[in-house]
Amino acid sequence: FRDDEDTFKILIATDIHLGYLEKDPVRGNDTFVTFNEILDHAQKNEVDFVLLGGDLFHDNKPSRKTVHTCLETLRKYCMGDRPVQFEILSDQAVNFHYSKFPWVNYQDGNLNISIPIFSIHGNHDDPTGTDALCALDILSCAGLLNHFGRSPSVEKIDISPILLRKGRTKIALYGLGAIPDERLYRMFVNKQVTMLRPKEDEDNWFNLFVIHQNRSKHGATNYIPEQFLDDFINLVVWGHEHECKIAPCQNEQQRFYVSQPGSSVVTSLSPGEAVKKHIGLLHVKGKKMKMQKIALETVRTFHMEDIVLADHPDLFNPDNPKVTQAIQAFCMEKVELMLDNAERERLGNPRQPEKPLIRLRVDYAGGFEPFSVHRFSQKYMDRVANPKDIIHFFRHREQKEKNDSDFNFGKLVSRPASDGMTLRVEDLVKQYFQTAEKKVQLSLLTERGMGEAVQEFVDKEEKDAIEELVKFQLEKTQRFLKERRTDAEEGKIDEEVRKFRESRKKNAEEEDEEVREAMTRARAHRSEDAVLVTASSDEELMDTGMKGTGDSDDGLPATLSRGRGWARGRARGARGQNSRGQNSSARGSSRRGRGSTSQESASSSRTYKPVSVPAKNMSIMDAFRSLKPDPSLNSSKSFSEDIIDDDSDLEDISIVPSSKANQRLSTTPSLSKRGSQSQTSRGVDFESDE
Repeated sequence: FRDDEDTFKILIATDIHLGYLEKDPVRGNDTFVTFNEILDHAQKNEVDFVLLGGDLFHDNKPSRKTVHTCLETLRKYCMGDRPVQFEILSDQAVNFHYSKFPWVNYQDGNLNISIPIFSIHGNHDDPTGTDALCALDILSCAGLLNHFGRSPSVEKIDISPILLRKGRTKIALYGLGAIPDERLYRMFVNKQVTMLRPKEDEDNWFNLFVIHQNRSKHGATNYIPEQFLDDFINLVVWGHEHECKIAPCQNEQQRFYVSQPGSSVVTSLSPGEAVKKHIGLLHVKGKKMKMQKIALETVRTFHMEDIVLADHPDLFNPDNPKVTQAIQAFCMEKVELMLDNAERERLGNPRQPEKPLIRLRVDYAGGFEPFSVHRFSQKYMDRVANPKDIIHFFRHREQKEKNDSDFNFGKLVSRPASDGMTLRVEDLVKQYFQTAEKKVQLSLLTERGMGEAVQEFVDKEEKDAIEELVKFQLEKTQRFLKERRTDAEEGKIDEEVRKFRESRKKNAEEEDEEVREAMTRARAHRSEDAVLVTASSDEELMDTGMKGTGDSDDGLPATLSRGRGWARGRARGARGQNSRGQNSSARGSSRRGRGSTSQESASSSRTYKPVSVPAKNMSIMDAFRSLKPDPSLNSSKSFSEDIIDDDSDLEDISIVPSSKANQRLSTTPSLSKRGSQSQTSRGVDFESDE
């Protein structure tokens, strides 16, 4: 159909992964160059807005270079005088309830936005920390991006759409940021996910849904089946999956279409990443749509091939002493062919990076031995972007039944994720303890809780996650045993603990709540550590400052005085650069006094802890004996109880925005609730909205 004043033009992209391998001398700028190309397409096609499906950043805490380059690119392409042609009809205080500026950026009188960007967060750049902030919130606060799709509650999700209108075309834009797949799967099954629909002209809206979850099945509940989504949706933009399947494909059961744009950069050397990368230009007019594929020209080419040595008995004989040299020569021929193909492909596209990505997977099952990969890679250092990863040796898994007791955890860990098999930390922990010997089995904690804590430790760098989970579940078990008034016999205690552990395993929601409480404690402790470090460094700097100012009275050069003043922090401003000894000495002593006070308070808050951590090899009985309260320490006991209350206060504070957001949602008159499996809707028209 022809573009006119009623047609939305939307540029769609997902999984840009800014900052991936940014320190690599060859591939370090790939993500930034491609992001620049994506926004250049948006500007040239004069789109109404850009829609991103999560994982804009590769790291949860992107580097300064990554954030700076992103801000630079957004400012270059998204600011300008071109007027925005569509309007927003929904309550923006609900759509952007987490933001301090709860309105779309192009309606801000202090900003001049020509291309608005709407984005949900992915699993790489999801909100973390005490304040639950993510990198997208920085861009949103700067007015360069509109972050939506955040859920205020982990128990019930109400997805409120952003209602857009251009001429006679109306779009209801739904978004749901990344949530752990197993949790979201369970919430869909329990009908705890609700999509709100506009009451007015319900059937005249084009319903567009953006999601960032596993689409392919990675486990029993470790994905989101398309059948879980409501059938009133017209198009689903599916992020997180990196294989490009951008052409809309209809779901036969729910009748909506699904578009999977894929990533714009190769982050794993797997078959799905070898597919040509595209972004989409979506045209929407009324209830009709058209998706135009746009090939990305700046993406580094990736060629991949598999070799099964057992399929070439005429070339390779395992009993031949020189078979390894023959295999190496054969692999070199294959790599040269792939390099020739990459060079021919690049001739038609000068914007493509010079060095391609090459991957040759060699199945050496059948009695063959692998050769030295490092020696082989030396020959292609100047011709390939990934010389260390060119060859990957693996053995095809033999098709025979194996007893579960023969499970080899070491083999599972050694197998790389690039083989198309995605390994998750929680799954590894669960499988390890399920197959481990009895003496190393968990007797107090559960595999699920431990897996979640280990994932927080690995992915989010929460160093206190495991410790806090152990302490929290130990406290809970102690309270349970006190309530049951269990006899102090090791056999009875072990039996009661086992029963309590089994009951917790059956209640998944309660276990999730335990993990969240432990993570809240870990984040609170991290904040305390930061205060402690700041106070200590502040005192050290003040000591240095006092010595320096004393010396300046004896006639030290002014340059030295300036150097010390600048090094002691910009908070001192220009005053830190003068050489007047008495004034700066007085200031230093007063600041030192404040630093000492903060240090004492911080250290006291860290000295008294509710529960001490049991030793590594300590039995449950020993742990309970060591944690038996001492009547002579009444003061420290009451103080530790105060700290527990403080932790709970922190948790209450973090929940306040959720309740406020729910109140706003309940007062929004223009939307009606619709259950995930229900087909009924209720509500009032838009006229009564404030």
